[in-house]
Amino acid sequence: MTRSEIVQKIIDEGAVAVIRMADSQKLLRVTEALLEGGISSIEITMTTPNALQVIETVAKEMENVLVGVGSVLDSETARMAINAGAKYVVSPVYKAEVVQTTHRYNLPVMPGCFTPTEILEAHEQGADIVKVFPADVLGMPFFKGVKAPMPHLNLMPTGGVSLTNAGDWIKAGACAVGVGSALLDKKAIADSNFTKLTENARLLRESILAGKSS
Repeated sequence: MTRSEIVQKIIDEGAVAVIRMADSQKLLRVTEALLEGGISSIEITMTTPNALQVIETVAKEMENVLVGVGSVLDSETARMAINAGAKYVVSPVYKAEVVQTTHRYNLPVMPGCFTPTEILEAHEQGADIVKVFPADVLGMPFFKGVKAPMPHLNLMPTGGVSLTNAGDWIKAGACAVGVGSALLDKKAIADSNFTKLTENARLLRESILAGKSS
């Protein structure tokens, strides 16, 4: 897939599942459960044990999953993750070097920003989607406020997105949402109740579709 096709797939699906897990062995089963529920864009954070190895395994063994890397703080980490198979790079902060390195491989990058000025700067430097983080601090009115004078921006909230309010974020101006703990029920994972994760993914998709259609 090309850079623009990857971005469009994320926007069309409307969600990126953010996976932070101590047990990387269970991560593949979790990913399968999310995929069954309609979520195929999976962000594996660098805080996951053996993250690069996990990304490589997912990229090789799960061809229907669009795997990306998260919690990237420098260009070298971006480069290593891309070489391992990551198809997009997500960061909690905006650093020009991460944007430049990712684009050198013709892949999308989603830096984290907090203010309108930072968001616009990241966009002007080539960010494909701007991750607004932590979005729960800013809230949906912030999205509406930023999008009003700058409707061309692709904004993705991470933090504060639930299975049922994802559609409200879409209506507020988000092109997609980043979802972690709300989607990845810790008890269900501990109990290997992967059916619960599939149900969560379906609820999330229903909310997103409702937001897009309203």
